[in-house]
Amino acid sequence: MTKGKKIILLFGGQSSEHEISLKSAGCVVKNIDAGKHDIVMIGITRDGRWLNYRGSPDKIADGSWEKDALKQSRESSPVRDENTNSVLEMINNAAGGKSETEKTVIFPVLHGVNGEDGTIQGLFELAGFPYVGCGVLSSSIGMDKGFAKIVFGREKIPQGKYIVMNRKNISGKISDIAAKIRGELGYPCFIKPCNAGSSVGVGKAENESKLETCLIHAMQYDRRIIAEEFIKGREMECAVLGNDAPRASVVGEIIPGSDFYDYNAKYSSKSRSRVAIPADIPEKTAGKIRKYAIKAFKALDCSGLSRVDFFLRDNGDVLINEINTMPGFTDISMYPKLWEASGISYQNLIEKLIELASERHRETFRATCSHKK
Repeated sequence: MTKGKKIILLFGGQSSEHEISLKSAGCVVKNIDAGKHDIVMIGITRDGRWLNYRGSPDKIADGSWEKDALKQSRESSPVRDENTNSVLEMINNAAGGKSETEKTVIFPVLHGVNGEDGTIQGLFELAGFPYVGCGVLSSSIGMDKGFAKIVFGREKIPQGKYIVMNRKNISGKISDIAAKIRGELGYPCFIKPCNAGSSVGVGKAENESKLETCLIHAMQYDRRIIAEEFIKGREMECAVLGNDAPRASVVGEIIPGSDFYDYNAKYSSKSRSRVAIPADIPEKTAGKIRKYAIKAFKALDCSGLSRVDFFLRDNGDVLINEINTMPGFTDISMYPKLWEASGISYQNLIEKLIELASERHRETFRATCSHKK
């Protein structure tokens, strides 16, 4: 058993996936071994304030933590949090000082923009602390569906056809965009923000009228938009765990209760969607999915964890859909469920991620030096 560490749990954030982060963090903090590790909770509000939270984990999921944290903040007069310097100071204070780098691990249970897109990972690099999950480059590429597809294509991982555009391409040129999509992808197709997760901003366009609606909706969430061909097939997911020698979980299947696996289907307890773990597919097919999942993980130089999503056509073809470098950790999320079915409990999974964070930090250490002029 490794020596216990101070775990700085970050949650909330300013993305459209704020609520999912809260639900995930509530589950994570309840499953960290508090008898082994010292847990410090820091929440990020929707308007970007960083607040120390010293209260019940039960209040994180429903958002009521924030009221208590604000009260605690006024009472304790914490460091200012209006700029990056004060945020770095806040992390250092939470860790007990820069000298505690090797005894601390930051666990960012943050989804979406400014959470899993490399931005906050860059802050952790500046702070010099180990952190759970992928690094700056893999996080940023993995978050942007368009750039991730370029890498997957370069690695010859099968995928569907797609078109990437931006707001300026679209504004005032809907008819041109529609003609391009009709000619290259056909209808129906899916319209998505390049940088968003949990199916936020995703729409299915069956015709040019619906396409315009989907484009306008997606543009609310990102300046880069991706159109993807409709792939008729089953939706498969595979969890990956590790650093340079990752391993893949059993394969699970998402059976949507609606037209596609949207936000409500993923996170609502009332959803008619269901999952099958393991998926009812031939072992040869499952092996191919696991192989592609690890290949995608390595192609982006991921670390710690990722969930890789696929389509399985009726003819047996496997196509990668996307990679999620900080998948959901709620009690109904696929990532922990896939590992539970693979023999790793939720609690042990968190412990392994903490160990992997420290390992990656040691491996990526860069010597620095000053040059005399």
